[in-house]
Amino acid sequence: MSLTSTVQGDAQIITVEAERIDAAMAIQFKEDMRTETASGPKRVILDLTRVDFIDSSGLGAIVAAMKQLDPGRRLDLAGPRPMVAKVFRLTRMDTVFDLYASLDEALAAGSA
Repeated sequence: MSLTSTVQGDAQIITVEAERIDAAMAIQFKEDMRTETASGPKRVILDLTRVDFIDSSGLGAIVAAMKQLDPGRRLDLAGPRPMVAKVFRLTRMDTVFDLYASLDEALAAGSA
């Protein structure tokens, strides 16, 4: 799984460079997230702009990534496409994560 990471202001932005987060890549996604988030700002934003599809394994991997963050750090989600956002709503994971329509919106919310 290809992830890229940058720090902007008080947030670490991790961009998923894949169209799918599914069972075939869930384990690698968790490991890559663990590596990328080993240290850094308290706020982590997962940029899902390029993701077209997510299944239950992918959803579980994102939850696992949130749980492996150090105490006091949080994981927000930005830019989910309509089908991905629908999965979060249907599973009620939109009550667990803050979802933002775009990366810019997520960044603006953090500085407000």
